[in-house]
Amino acid sequence: MCDGVTQGREGMELSLFSRDVIALATAVALSHASFDATLLLGVCDKIVPGMLIGAASFGHLPTLFVPAGPMPSGIPNTEKAQVRQAYAEGRVGAEALLEAEAASYHAPGTCTFYGTANSNQLLLEAMGLMVPGAALINPGTALRDALTRAAAWRARRDRYRWPKSSTSARSSMPSSRSWRLVAPPITPCTSLPWHAPSA
Repeated sequence: MCDGVTQGREGMELSLFSRDVIALATAVALSHASFDATLLLGVCDKIVPGMLIGAASFGHLPTLFVPAGPMPSGIPNTEKAQVRQAYAEGRVGAEALLEAEAASYHAPGTCTFYGTANSNQLLLEAMGLMVPGAALINPGTALRDALTRAAAWRARRDRYRWPKSSTSARSSMPSSRSWRLVAPPITPCTSLPWHAPSA
């Protein structure tokens, strides 16, 4: 759920509960013991903390977060604030307000301001749970695509480089060498040399 959408409504009280639901869903998905690595695709509000909580119980799996990146900037915040103020004072109608909002959040990606989504991305990158430099690259760009491919390559590589001691618990578990685009192990990208995959 998006905290911004539920503000001022009863659903706002379910924000932390939604995080716990996401954590449980992530843990349920990973409990099947049939995955070699996980890629978490969460970005906003309680999704990232929930996935991180769920994945933390499965530290034997190489796990990386794959961010969407922030959308390109829309209209300036000052202009958006002026329209909101004008709407609050009754000088413009709902149509003008919606037009300004649509021009602010106009493309794929996280919100353009430094809110929960973008701070989550920076935190995960600092923790080493994301390919270095991936947090704030806009979607729909060649660099974003390359970083997404690099995350998948890294998770797969780490699965086969993982110390035996950390995978011994899985030695008797069947493996289908499948991928689950849901959650990761705690495999800091900063702890191992990172090399870009070959084209």
